[in-house]
Amino acid sequence: MTPTQFIKIWQSNKLNERAGAQAHFDDLCELLGVEKPRDPNNYCFERGAKKSGGGDGWADVWKRGFFAWENKKPGRDLDKALKQLTDYALQLESPPLLVVCDRERIIIHTAFTGYPDEPREIRIEELADDSKRQILKWVFTDPQKLRPEKSTAAVTEEAAQRFAGLADEMRQRGQDSNQVAHFLVQCLFCMFAEDEGLLPEKIFTGLLASAKNDVAKAANRISALFKAMQEPKGAYGNDDIEWFNGGLFRQIAVPVLTGSDLETLRAASADMDWRAIDPTIFGTLFERGLGKKRAALGAHYTDTGTIAKLVNPLVREPLLAEWQATRENIAKCIRHAIRIPGWGRGLRRYGLSRAN
Repeated sequence: MTPTQFIKIWQSNKLNERAGAQAHFDDLCELLGVEKPRDPNNYCFERGAKKSGGGDGWADVWKRGFFAWENKKPGRDLDKALKQLTDYALQLESPPLLVVCDRERIIIHTAFTGYPDEPREIRIEELADDSKRQILKWVFTDPQKLRPEKSTAAVTEEAAQRFAGLADEMRQRGQDSNQVAHFLVQCLFCMFAEDEGLLPEKIFTGLLASAKNDVAKAANRISALFKAMQEPKGAYGNDDIEWFNGGLFRQIAVPVLTGSDLETLRAASADMDWRAIDPTIFGTLFERGLGKKRAALGAHYTDTGTIAKLVNPLVREPLLAEWQATRENIAKCIRHAIRIPGWGRGLRRYGLSRAN
């Protein structure tokens, strides 16, 4: 199948999700020259898996050690589709790639342990491009080629170094260490929340950019945003702001800033994808902001991949097994109970039936 043929068949195609999913995937395999899913143990459609919160789920396509894939009808929310995959990724042996597709778009999410997600979106018309098809082919043949260049630990270390340098400069000008540390963690959280979609898009980056080198204007706008974040129904300009009630914004005291401080904050906000920062580093950044003895990052920071190696077998997997046994016990009790005379009448009293 040629790219032109594939695009002609599937662009603006009206088939519903169920009717189009497997046919689209098979055609995609033909376009890329890769095998179709025909092995129930290693590479198949409709791979069953238990959800992390309980219940059953299915990955639309699964290839052991390569990917899990969720198909949707065009126009559907692919963030929700990704959430579906992450709910049962562990039961699918934690594939390195999670792919969501609505036939008009294919978004490849990286899920390598210890590395941030660096999504790649390929639109259907872009499949005419050899380089885009090659990226997609690696999903099927060599996922390692899609692994991000920097690990989560490396990206987090870079962020820590930037903020440590800024904290040093502010303290050397006589700023209070506690005030500096608290303010910088508030700024870091805003950058993280902005990139995660918890704040309106580019709101923190935008206010830093629009203030330019006017330090008074920047301080006033930062304070206004922080105040909006501490209120149950906050607003900043025309944007409604979610309530961040953990206490981080209970105290607002923006230190005296310089043009150099603003430039450092602008660069950090605009240049880095803060979704890649491991949130467990916030405490270390706070300590560095205080100016305490600065040891290597590794002295205070254990990456989530290493933590998961302990937590999964010691905590999560035993709890999941216990929950599964409990569910089976409940089902057994229900099967036994429905055989008791009068049980059906009791159900009907509450508007239920045996089928419920």
